[in-house]
Amino acid sequence: MIEGILISTLVKGGVYALLALGFSLIFGVARMLNLAHTAFYMLAAYGVYTFAKLLGLSPIVSIILSLVITTLIGLVTYKLLIDRIREHHVTVLLITLALAMVFQESMLLAFGGHYLSAPSFVAGYYEVIGVKVSYQHLLTFGTVLVVLVGVWVLLAKTKLGIAIRATAQDTEIANLMGIDVSRILLIVMGIATGLAAVAGVVVAPTLILEPHMWMPPFVMIMAIIVLGGLGSIKGSVIGAFILALVEVLVVFLLPAGAFLKGAFALLVMVIVLVVRPEGLFGVSFEEERL
Repeated sequence: MIEGILISTLVKGGVYALLALGFSLIFGVARMLNLAHTAFYMLAAYGVYTFAKLLGLSPIVSIILSLVITTLIGLVTYKLLIDRIREHHVTVLLITLALAMVFQESMLLAFGGHYLSAPSFVAGYYEVIGVKVSYQHLLTFGTVLVVLVGVWVLLAKTKLGIAIRATAQDTEIANLMGIDVSRILLIVMGIATGLAAVAGVVVAPTLILEPHMWMPPFVMIMAIIVLGGLGSIKGSVIGAFILALVEVLVVFLLPAGAFLKGAFALLVMVIVLVVRPEGLFGVSFEEERL
């Protein structure tokens, strides 16, 4: 049982970490709360289903097409709808929420209210510390690990990463230093949407696809961001695994736990807001972000 809890926590925590990392990245750099973030996760999952199952394309082609198209949708919607009004935070909240609902209703019109499943990329299982783990879950965790390391290298070791961190600290000073802030914000939006798309692609074969599937992870991501500290990259990743453990324990140990996991996530969020509003790795000053 303990082994099963550990493995489930690693897989779920990895997916949540991707989603939370993208959400934190957008907020940390653009100071923008993107309520449509997990809707891109949904679009990517439906994309895999469409290309792999309906059109019969190979898994690799289906994954690439889904990632590219979802990221492009994120970039286009940001440029057309959000870029000009990103300083108006309430307006951004309303637009991104409306965008999420548009994506949801579009999937409902295209696929109906049916529960769908994407084909598995790899079949079979491997025994890890006495627990049978499907190759699909191992692929999911491996992909998440590679992507998280890749994002860390990008932010910490590259010129683009330095520009992103400089923009996060102070957009005006970054602009004076010759950094194209608008370009950086567009790139960050692309990275964040791409992270959500990767999360949607890798979990698509393990989930039931339906138009409201973006809502449960959205609740969890909000709780993770509050727990880790709004805008904190490190806090987002660590908070993701902490809340994944809480979710797995609730499902494993409580009767009807699957129906209570969202409530427990919100409970954690409320407790953190009351006891430590800045979160585990929150910052006191804007320049400490990222």
